[in-house]
Amino acid sequence: MASADKSPSDSSSVFKVELDAGENVNVPHPVTTPDGSRAKSWWRRVGLGNAKEEYQTQRGMKSRHLMMIAIGGTIGTGIFLSAGSSIALAGPGSTLLSYFVVGVFVYTVVITLGEMSSMFPISGAFSTFGSRFVSPALGFTLGWNYWLQCELTAAAVILQYWTPALQPWHWAIIIIVPVFFLQLIHVRVYGESEYWFAMIKVVMIIVFIIVGLIFDWGGVRGHPGPGLSNFHNGQAFIGGFGAFAQTFVYAFFSFGGIELVAVAAGESAQPHKSVPRAVKATFFRIVLFYILTILTMGLCINWNDETLLSAAYDSDVAASPITVVFVRAGFGAAAHVVNAVLLTAVLSATNSCFYASSRMLLSLAKAGHAPKVFGWVNRRGVPIPALLMAVAFSCLTFLTTIWGSGVVFGWLLNITGISALLVWTSIGVISLRFRRAYKAQGLDLADLPYRQPLFPLLPVGVVILGTLMFIAQGYAAVVQDPFDPRNVVATYIGVAVYVILYAGYTIYERVFQGRKSHFVPLKEVDFVSDAVWTPGEGVDVRAREKETREEKRREGGGIRGWVRGRVRLGIESSSGAKSNDFRM
Repeated sequence: MASADKSPSDSSSVFKVELDAGENVNVPHPVTTPDGSRAKSWWRRVGLGNAKEEYQTQRGMKSRHLMMIAIGGTIGTGIFLSAGSSIALAGPGSTLLSYFVVGVFVYTVVITLGEMSSMFPISGAFSTFGSRFVSPALGFTLGWNYWLQCELTAAAVILQYWTPALQPWHWAIIIIVPVFFLQLIHVRVYGESEYWFAMIKVVMIIVFIIVGLIFDWGGVRGHPGPGLSNFHNGQAFIGGFGAFAQTFVYAFFSFGGIELVAVAAGESAQPHKSVPRAVKATFFRIVLFYILTILTMGLCINWNDETLLSAAYDSDVAASPITVVFVRAGFGAAAHVVNAVLLTAVLSATNSCFYASSRMLLSLAKAGHAPKVFGWVNRRGVPIPALLMAVAFSCLTFLTTIWGSGVVFGWLLNITGISALLVWTSIGVISLRFRRAYKAQGLDLADLPYRQPLFPLLPVGVVILGTLMFIAQGYAAVVQDPFDPRNVVATYIGVAVYVILYAGYTIYERVFQGRKSHFVPLKEVDFVSDAVWTPGEGVDVRAREKETREEKRREGGGIRGWVRGRVRLGIESSSGAKSNDFRM
């Protein structure tokens, strides 16, 4: 059957037939009528980018895109500017321990989420999983909570990057507009731009770690390094447990977006292969970008150095811990390089936030948890209405700068941090419920493309550790000296939003939908829709893929055969070009 005879919604499999660029499927041409239908068609073309309900998102991202997004996709001002204030607050030892604890926590989250996302690669990710495996109320709550978190994170990242010469809203226009037009083109453009943005950040961090460690060990002539002096004489841990607990919010902000791999899986090719690879790559992101970077900062800069705080709260790029280390190691022009890389990091983080928020709103609309119009996409698979909503809300956020960008950034930091913690902890609950339902329906775990190890230790650990860190955050806000009630409100306002969303939807489904059972019965959990293969086919599919790989290896002789083939092809092409030139 021709593709024109198929509707994109005919198949529940993720391997759907992509529509040709110029093809209309069951979409009538606009007709001028007295009720203004032609005007509505014009508004749809211009205002909504010709988005329609019939179109679907496209799997345009390759495995390398997803891999680089996992490694450095959402690295932004958190590690470049805010990490220094964490060291100044509690010392390098406390900060290193805090980032290590949060790193173990989020890596466990990514593993449990990867098990579900590799089997069900959908843009809604944990929001859809919450509705499908636990209850619609949880999916509704996680979706809107994550959408708000992405929007506020984008605002916080931009607010932290500005100069006295420009107002924060000026930077908002400079950064948001190009990111918006990038998102309009195609998801492949987002993947490719994130690939190179992340590559720049990866190179910068690697160079920083190498230069920082050489400087600390005294390897730079004329610039004696501090060695381990910043960890001696009680300087590693400052301010006790209260200060240590306060550093969690900086770690949450820095690690934010690490779950983006699951969201991007909905538009990636061969997600049953690319998602497990990206999950494994996340480990290197945690070790490289956070643990080694924080260790290098702590070794090279004393906790009492005033530049650590000025970088975070005055947005002074010259005072960034990365810049300070380069300058003290003898690279005076490093401020300009770090400034350029930081702008790249801001563009990248904002790009990722807009992508995640638009896809989450798209998923909410498809599930009936948001207005239907936000579920429309254009022929290129871009959710134009959801993207416009993301941009509009981000611009509105900057109206809050009338209270001062520093105050607003502090609130956004707390709200996004707690929101991220709530989402991550909820993923642990979803994972436990997913496995229970899978077992209750008698399905074979070998069918899953990726299986988390040590079940149920990982999801149980996520729930316990997430709860403990949440309690520690509240304790830190209460015992902070001097006590400020606004810090308590900022800490718990994210919880209030979570509870209001969950309770509100629960009341709605009971009163207006007449739903009697709050949780989805284990026997009724849907394991067919959006799956990469139907239950029971996984083992056979992987066996066929293995046979294909072995056959190609035998034909090509492995890597050497591939290289020889490429060289032979190049020689033949070169010979052909020369003979053509001779004939001419």
